[in-house]
Amino acid sequence: MSLLRTELRAARAAVMFFTRLPVPSSADWEPDDLRRSAAYFPAVGWLVGGVAAFVWWLGSLIWPPLIASGVSLAATLLLTGAFHEDGWADVCDGFGGGMTRDRVLEIMHDSRVGAFGAIGVVMMLGLKWHSVAALPAALVPAALVAGHALSRAASASLMASLSYVRADSIKAKPMATDLSGARLGLALVSGLVPMLWLPWSAGWAVLAVIVARGACELIFYLVLLAVA
Repeated sequence: MSLLRTELRAARAAVMFFTRLPVPSSADWEPDDLRRSAAYFPAVGWLVGGVAAFVWWLGSLIWPPLIASGVSLAATLLLTGAFHEDGWADVCDGFGGGMTRDRVLEIMHDSRVGAFGAIGVVMMLGLKWHSVAALPAALVPAALVAGHALSRAASASLMASLSYVRADSIKAKPMATDLSGARLGLALVSGLVPMLWLPWSAGWAVLAVIVARGACELIFYLVLLAVA
Protein backbone atom coordinates (compact mmCIF):
# COMPACT_ATOMS: atom_id res chain seq x y z
CA MET A 1 0.00 0.00 0.00
CA SER A 2 1.46 3.37 -0.99
CA LEU A 3 2.18 6.04 1.58
CA LEU A 4 -0.35 8.40 0.01
CA ARG A 5 -3.10 5.79 0.11
CA THR A 6 -2.24 4.92 3.71
CA GLU A 7 -2.52 8.55 4.80
CA LEU A 8 -5.74 9.10 2.84
CA ARG A 9 -7.26 6.12 4.65
CA ALA A 10 -6.17 7.57 7.98
CA ALA A 11 -7.65 10.97 7.13
CA ARG A 12 -10.89 9.29 6.04
CA ALA A 13 -11.05 7.41 9.35
CA ALA A 14 -10.68 10.69 11.25
CA VAL A 15 -13.54 12.26 9.29
CA MET A 16 -15.71 9.16 9.79
CA PHE A 17 -15.07 9.07 13.53
CA PHE A 18 -15.49 12.77 14.32
CA THR A 19 -18.16 13.95 11.90
CA ARG A 20 -21.41 12.83 10.33
CA LEU A 21 -20.20 13.56 6.84
CA PRO A 22 -20.68 10.71 4.37
CA VAL A 23 -17.37 9.36 3.11
CA PRO A 24 -16.62 6.52 0.69
CA SER A 25 -16.80 3.14 2.38
CA SER A 26 -13.99 0.62 2.21
CA ALA A 27 -14.23 -3.15 2.14
CA ASP A 28 -10.65 -3.51 3.35
CA TRP A 29 -10.83 -1.27 6.41
CA GLU A 30 -8.07 -1.96 8.93
CA PRO A 31 -7.69 -1.07 12.63
CA ASP A 32 -4.46 0.72 11.74
CA ASP A 33 -6.51 3.27 9.80
CA LEU A 34 -8.08 4.40 13.06
CA ARG A 35 -4.75 4.31 14.90
CA ARG A 36 -3.12 6.56 12.33
CA SER A 37 -6.11 8.93 12.23
CA ALA A 38 -5.06 10.84 15.36
CA ALA A 39 -2.56 12.79 13.26
CA TYR A 40 -5.48 14.24 11.33
CA PHE A 41 -7.56 15.52 14.25
CA PRO A 42 -6.60 19.15 13.52
CA ALA A 43 -7.41 18.62 9.84
CA VAL A 44 -10.92 17.65 10.88
CA GLY A 45 -10.86 20.87 12.90
CA TRP A 46 -10.09 22.79 9.72
CA LEU A 47 -13.13 21.16 8.13
CA VAL A 48 -15.51 21.76 11.03
CA GLY A 49 -14.17 25.28 11.56
CA GLY A 50 -14.58 26.03 7.88
CA VAL A 51 -18.23 24.99 8.00
CA ALA A 52 -18.70 27.08 11.15
CA ALA A 53 -17.12 30.11 9.46
CA PHE A 54 -19.25 29.72 6.33
CA VAL A 55 -22.49 29.39 8.30
CA TRP A 56 -21.50 32.37 10.47
CA TRP A 57 -20.82 34.45 7.36
CA LEU A 58 -24.19 33.58 5.85
CA GLY A 59 -25.93 34.28 9.15
CA SER A 60 -24.17 37.61 9.58
CA LEU A 61 -25.72 38.80 6.32
CA ILE A 62 -29.15 38.46 7.90
CA TRP A 63 -28.88 38.52 11.69
CA PRO A 64 -26.94 40.35 14.41
CA PRO A 65 -23.69 38.80 15.68
CA LEU A 66 -25.23 36.94 18.62
CA ILE A 67 -27.68 35.03 16.43
CA ALA A 68 -25.13 34.37 13.67
CA SER A 69 -22.81 32.95 16.33
CA GLY A 70 -25.54 30.70 17.67
CA VAL A 71 -26.47 29.37 14.25
CA SER A 72 -22.79 28.69 13.51
CA LEU A 73 -22.46 26.80 16.79
CA ALA A 74 -25.57 24.76 15.99
CA ALA A 75 -24.09 23.83 12.61
CA THR A 76 -20.96 22.40 14.25
CA LEU A 77 -23.07 20.40 16.71
CA LEU A 78 -24.99 18.87 13.83
CA LEU A 79 -21.81 18.22 11.85
CA THR A 80 -20.05 16.42 14.71
CA GLY A 81 -23.11 14.84 16.30
CA ALA A 82 -22.22 16.70 19.53
CA PHE A 83 -19.39 14.17 19.89
CA HIS A 84 -17.09 16.49 21.83
CA GLU A 85 -19.87 17.90 23.98
CA ASP A 86 -20.82 14.37 25.00
CA GLY A 87 -17.22 13.69 26.01
CA TRP A 88 -17.05 16.96 27.93
CA ALA A 89 -20.21 16.02 29.83
CA ASP A 90 -18.64 12.68 30.77
CA VAL A 91 -15.51 14.42 32.05
CA CYS A 92 -17.52 16.93 34.10
CA ASP A 93 -19.66 14.17 35.60
CA GLY A 94 -16.73 11.88 36.31
CA PHE A 95 -14.40 14.39 37.92
CA GLY A 96 -17.22 16.37 39.50
CA GLY A 97 -18.93 13.42 41.14
CA GLY A 98 -16.15 10.87 41.62
CA MET A 99 -13.74 10.89 44.55
CA THR A 100 -11.67 7.85 43.56
CA ARG A 101 -10.14 6.59 40.32
CA ASP A 102 -12.57 3.69 40.02
CA ARG A 103 -15.58 5.88 40.75
CA VAL A 104 -14.50 8.48 38.18
CA LEU A 105 -14.17 5.80 35.51
CA GLU A 106 -17.48 4.23 36.51
CA ILE A 107 -19.32 7.54 36.19
CA MET A 108 -17.68 8.39 32.87
CA HIS A 109 -18.65 4.98 31.50
CA ASP A 110 -22.30 5.59 32.42
CA SER A 111 -24.27 6.90 29.42
CA ARG A 112 -26.53 9.01 31.62
CA VAL A 113 -25.79 12.73 32.07
CA GLY A 114 -25.67 14.04 35.61
CA ALA A 115 -25.83 17.52 37.09
CA PHE A 116 -22.13 18.26 36.61
CA GLY A 117 -22.28 17.14 32.99
CA ALA A 118 -25.38 19.19 32.19
CA ILE A 119 -23.98 22.30 33.88
CA GLY A 120 -20.62 21.84 32.17
CA VAL A 121 -22.15 21.59 28.70
CA VAL A 122 -24.39 24.63 29.28
CA MET A 123 -21.43 26.69 30.50
CA MET A 124 -19.15 25.56 27.68
CA LEU A 125 -21.68 26.19 24.91
CA GLY A 126 -22.65 29.54 26.41
CA LEU A 127 -19.04 30.69 26.56
CA LYS A 128 -18.36 29.54 22.98
CA TRP A 129 -21.50 31.24 21.72
CA HIS A 130 -20.86 34.59 23.37
CA SER A 131 -17.10 34.57 22.78
CA VAL A 132 -17.59 34.33 19.03
CA ALA A 133 -20.31 36.98 19.13
CA ALA A 134 -17.97 39.32 21.00
CA LEU A 135 -15.15 39.08 18.42
CA PRO A 136 -14.67 41.73 15.74
CA ALA A 137 -16.49 40.47 12.65
CA ALA A 138 -13.33 40.56 10.53
CA LEU A 139 -11.64 38.02 12.83
CA VAL A 140 -14.46 35.53 13.28
CA PRO A 141 -13.91 33.21 10.26
CA ALA A 142 -10.19 32.78 10.94
CA ALA A 143 -10.80 32.45 14.68
CA LEU A 144 -13.33 29.67 14.15
CA VAL A 145 -10.99 27.64 11.96
CA ALA A 146 -8.02 28.27 14.27
CA GLY A 147 -10.00 27.41 17.39
CA HIS A 148 -11.26 24.11 16.04
CA ALA A 149 -7.84 23.10 14.74
CA LEU A 150 -5.85 24.19 17.79
CA SER A 151 -8.17 22.51 20.28
CA ARG A 152 -7.89 19.20 18.43
CA ALA A 153 -4.10 19.50 18.31
CA ALA A 154 -4.14 19.93 22.10
CA SER A 155 -6.26 16.80 22.52
CA ALA A 156 -3.92 14.85 20.24
CA SER A 157 -0.94 15.95 22.33
CA LEU A 158 -2.67 14.66 25.47
CA MET A 159 -3.12 11.29 23.81
CA ALA A 160 0.60 11.24 23.08
CA SER A 161 1.69 12.12 26.60
CA LEU A 162 -0.76 10.05 28.68
CA SER A 163 -1.35 6.32 28.80
CA TYR A 164 -4.70 4.76 27.96
CA VAL A 165 -6.34 4.24 31.33
CA ARG A 166 -8.86 1.48 30.65
CA ALA A 167 -7.77 -2.13 30.38
CA ASP A 168 -10.77 -3.08 28.26
CA SER A 169 -10.70 -2.46 24.53
CA ILE A 170 -13.24 -0.08 23.03
CA LYS A 171 -13.50 1.49 19.60
CA ALA A 172 -11.52 4.62 20.57
CA LYS A 173 -8.53 2.79 22.04
CA PRO A 174 -6.55 2.37 18.78
CA MET A 175 -6.47 6.16 18.34
CA ALA A 176 -5.06 6.69 21.82
CA THR A 177 -1.87 4.72 21.25
CA ASP A 178 1.38 5.19 19.36
CA LEU A 179 0.97 8.87 18.48
CA SER A 180 4.53 10.17 18.36
CA GLY A 181 7.29 11.38 16.09
CA ALA A 182 6.31 12.69 12.67
CA ARG A 183 2.61 11.96 13.19
CA LEU A 184 2.50 13.99 16.38
CA GLY A 185 4.45 16.74 14.63
CA LEU A 186 1.91 16.76 11.81
CA ALA A 187 -0.94 17.13 14.30
CA LEU A 188 0.76 20.00 16.15
CA VAL A 189 1.81 21.90 13.04
CA SER A 190 -1.58 21.60 11.34
CA GLY A 191 -3.19 22.74 14.57
CA LEU A 192 -1.03 25.85 14.81
CA VAL A 193 -0.95 26.94 11.16
CA PRO A 194 -4.42 28.64 11.19
CA MET A 195 -3.20 30.91 13.98
CA LEU A 196 -1.07 32.64 11.33
CA TRP A 197 -4.28 34.11 9.89
CA LEU A 198 -4.89 36.03 13.11
CA PRO A 199 -3.12 39.08 14.57
CA TRP A 200 -0.03 38.43 16.69
CA SER A 201 -2.00 39.43 19.77
CA ALA A 202 -4.02 36.23 19.31
CA GLY A 203 -0.92 34.39 20.49
CA TRP A 204 -2.35 34.76 23.98
CA ALA A 205 -4.99 32.25 22.93
CA VAL A 206 -2.26 29.68 22.27
CA LEU A 207 -0.88 30.31 25.74
CA ALA A 208 -4.35 29.82 27.23
CA VAL A 209 -4.71 26.50 25.39
CA ILE A 210 -1.28 25.37 26.62
CA VAL A 211 -2.22 26.22 30.22
CA ALA A 212 -5.59 24.44 29.94
CA ARG A 213 -3.95 21.44 28.32
CA GLY A 214 -1.32 21.29 31.07
CA ALA A 215 -3.98 21.52 33.78
CA CYS A 216 -5.94 18.67 32.18
CA GLU A 217 -2.84 16.52 31.92
CA LEU A 218 -2.01 17.07 35.59
CA ILE A 219 -5.54 16.30 36.76
CA PHE A 220 -5.90 13.23 34.56
CA TYR A 221 -2.52 11.91 35.67
CA LEU A 222 -3.04 12.47 39.39
CA VAL A 223 -6.56 11.04 39.47
CA LEU A 224 -6.43 8.27 36.87
CA LEU A 225 -2.82 7.25 36.31
CA ALA A 226 -0.73 7.99 39.39
CA VAL A 227 -2.58 5.34 41.40
CA ALA A 228 -3.00 2.86 38.54
